[in-house]
Amino acid sequence: MRLIDRPEYIGKLKMWRDYADVIKIVTGVRRCGKSILLTLFQDYLRANGAYKDQIQEIKFELEENEELLNRRKLHEHILKNLNPGKMNYVFLDEIQLVTDWQKTVNSLRMRPNIDLYITGSNAYMFSGELATLIGGRYVEIRMLPFSFREYVRGTGKKAGNLQEKYEKYTSESGFPQTLAFRDNRQLINDYLMNTVYQNTVQKDIVKRFKLKDTVRLDNVVRYMFDNISNEASLRGIERGLKADRVSISPTTIDIYVQGLLDSYLMYKCDRYDIKGKRILQSNSKYYIADVGLRTALFGRADTDLGRVLENVVFLELVRRGYKVSVGKIKTSKEIEVDFVATKPGGKIEYYQVAFTALEPGTLRRELAPLEEIKDNYPKFLLTMDYGSGVNNGIKRLNVLQWLME
Repeated sequence: MRLIDRPEYIGKLKMWRDYADVIKIVTGVRRCGKSILLTLFQDYLRANGAYKDQIQEIKFELEENEELLNRRKLHEHILKNLNPGKMNYVFLDEIQLVTDWQKTVNSLRMRPNIDLYITGSNAYMFSGELATLIGGRYVEIRMLPFSFREYVRGTGKKAGNLQEKYEKYTSESGFPQTLAFRDNRQLINDYLMNTVYQNTVQKDIVKRFKLKDTVRLDNVVRYMFDNISNEASLRGIERGLKADRVSISPTTIDIYVQGLLDSYLMYKCDRYDIKGKRILQSNSKYYIADVGLRTALFGRADTDLGRVLENVVFLELVRRGYKVSVGKIKTSKEIEVDFVATKPGGKIEYYQVAFTALEPGTLRRELAPLEEIKDNYPKFLLTMDYGSGVNNGIKRLNVLQWLME
């Protein structure tokens, strides 16, 4: 498969190059391109002064590296192959497969001639001993499947207009490997369901929690995928499942949902009180890491177009470095703003997302929540409608053009 550049992520790795005391940890859902990113960065290093003997890469999912799953043998192997007079770039792919890997990584970090890059496919790896051993001595680079902009770049701008590209992107997925299947719907579905979905659920949820009843887990996953962008609570999920004659306790649901979050299959978006400037603890929203996975599971439903678009916008805001919340304003009634997006340093932007707002009544309804916000931070309405404009200081933008920025 042709390697497609990921300049946004490569740029982050370049920024941290040669800071040997800081471990670079690339995280993200399985098959989103973490291993390829390491390959691309090694190509960059070789093109910019690093010699072959300065680079070590170990992929722990390969059978020939099985003995290196022992952390002491791994440590010994790396030290034995160092170039003592140069900076050494060490890449450890899927490090969570190594028992007590944190101890080896921490030991390597303390050597001034080792610049360390590791990948992992679940957030559980950050718990416990890792935080204790290395404290703030790491930077996490969170990776997602292709953005719409990356998808367009990877498929070629001439192969259809942006509207056609978007329809394929949301139905066929942004997982890099699917581009090699050249619109073969069956191959794409098989890959998404077997290689991505089943592999992730089995390795990151079933194995971790030692689950024997995977049927109930599948029921929860299907419910969560089906209800992207809807507010959800544990009790609400329990009631929704009961309506389908599936009985699961809130405690068990909580475990399964946390597994989905830790495996990066889904992302949680908390509610934020805009006037009180505080995070609310109930009824968060959840978004899937790639809407193509949802399409593979359920097929395409026209009534879901608005919720799918909202999911795409949420992921794009996350990619751009925002902390994203669902905005709430209490007036005579509770009003919702789709996204409150906060950048490091505190700058805020507000986003409302609608598939279309051409009808005057629809436009007024979509603008109303933003008009209730009395501060002077930027406010945007994103739709699939052509053109742009301004209403009472609120910028209306074509969402596909915004995604391509």
